Amino acid sequence: MTQTRGGSDRFLIALGSNIAHPRHGTPSRVLSAAFAALRADGHRVLATSPVIATVPLGPSRRMYANAAALIESALAPLELLDRLQAIEASFGRTRRSQRWSARTLDLDIVLWSRGVWRDRRLVIPHREYRKRAFVLIPAAAIAPDWRDPETALRVKHLLARLTRRPAPPKARAPQGAGPIAQSVEQLTFNQ
Repeated sequence: MTQTRGGSDRFLIALGSNIAHPRHGTPSRVLSAAFAALRADGHRVLATSPVIATVPLGPSRRMYANAAALIESALAPLELLDRLQAIEASFGRTRRSQRWSARTLDLDIVLWSRGVWRDRRLVIPHREYRKRAFVLIPAAAIAPDWRDPETALRVKHLLARLTRRPAPPKARAPQGAGPIAQSVEQLTFNQ
C-alpha cells in the first residue's frame, strides 16, 4: 500500500452487484467476496453493512445486491479509486459507456473523513448518494452519525429525509357545503 500522507483516512464505500460471478456466485456473495478483497488489498475494514436487495436504476432488469463498507486507508482518494477499480476489474467488471448497466461489482467512494474532493475523475461526496436509498440504508447501518460535509446532515438524517412519507392531506369541507359545514373544522370543545 502506498502511503501518501501521514496517518490513515476513513472512507465510506458503497458496493453493488447484479450479475452472478462464476467463482463467487450470487450478487450477495459477490459483495461478501468484495469485502474480503478490500481487506486483501490492505485496507482496514472497520464495518460492513448487511446486504440488501434493491430494484435497479436505468435499463438493467436484474435486482441488485447493495451494501456499504467503512474502511480505513492511507491512500489518497485518487489512489483509492484506482485500487477500487482494479478490484472491480478482478471481478470481471468492464466499464461501458452505458450508464446504469448490469455489473458484477460496483465500488463507489461515497464519503471521506477529510471532507470534499473534486476533480475530473472523482467527486466526494458522491454526487447522487443523497437521493439513493440503496446507498443510504446500508450506510446508515454502519455510519449513521457521519456528517455530510456539504449539508452538515448526518447519514441517518439524510435517509430519514429521503424515506419519510408526506403527511396525509387535511380534510376539507366540500366546496359549496355552506357556512355550517365549513366551520366544523374550527370547532373546539371545552370541558
